[in-house]
Amino acid sequence: MMNRSVAPSIGVIGAGRVGAVLGAKLVSAGYRLAGVSGASAASALRIETMLPGTSVLEPADVARRCDVLILAVPDDSLIRVAEELAASGAIRRGQFVLHTSGRHGLDALASLTRLGARPIALHPAMTFTGTMVDVDRTPVFGITAAEAERPLATELVDALGGSPMWVAESDRALYHAGLAHGANHLVTLVAQSMDLLRAAGAQDPAAVLRPLLAAALDNVLDYGDAALTGPVVRGDVTTVRAHIDAFAEARVPDATIDTYLEMARATAGRARADGRLDARTAGSIRQVLDEADWDTLADIAAGI
Repeated sequence: MMNRSVAPSIGVIGAGRVGAVLGAKLVSAGYRLAGVSGASAASALRIETMLPGTSVLEPADVARRCDVLILAVPDDSLIRVAEELAASGAIRRGQFVLHTSGRHGLDALASLTRLGARPIALHPAMTFTGTMVDVDRTPVFGITAAEAERPLATELVDALGGSPMWVAESDRALYHAGLAHGANHLVTLVAQSMDLLRAAGAQDPAAVLRPLLAAALDNVLDYGDAALTGPVVRGDVTTVRAHIDAFAEARVPDATIDTYLEMARATAGRARADGRLDARTAGSIRQVLDEADWDTLADIAAGI
């Protein structure tokens, strides 16, 4: 904790799913919320329900009132918002300014740093609902900060009930890609799996998948590649070919087929690397997958 008797006041610009939850968590930890900004109807509802009694202000006015300013705005808006605050004259030397973007590091706050602000990138590695359900969750925070700002960053993460992962400025995009590939692409993959089960007659594909996916997720998080199972890892070439034939017969969308083929290739590569697939079997699986690609290209060329 930092050596002071009074906790710093907090300001939040952006009462979206992330900003409202972080504000609520910090208030419950004893911090004073000096103000919040949020223009949409959804933001107004979050402020009313999660941050009752908090002053709703323009972004520059929020910045003027707080010791620690949190910019919880979309990635593509972050640099613009920072530059607008810099031009407003609301930022003072020594003020802490944090953003919650995973992709961006400290460079996104360069316009404020030039004014003497103390920048911190503090990204919660969690999907938010924007409701009180999120308040009790305890994510890891991907943090980029200079040594002088680390005590404040650590204090806030402790107050938020999380744990820190220190990320170098040059690694921010890679860090964020790891999260997006795991979480966002998982949603696409599972949604495609549900579509396939629905096409096969499942009335409740989520109920079919839930125990299987829950076990698979727990296993891979605990054991890594050792958790791999299924026809590719077992070298069941005929089963993989049967899947592909079933896709063609059921007229499965090309996007789902492409995902299956690429994930099967990646799975075969990882199984080959850890010795569970021999070179010959791995080659046979790759051939089946490549032939499926060629068939798709032939269909496109024929106008099918």
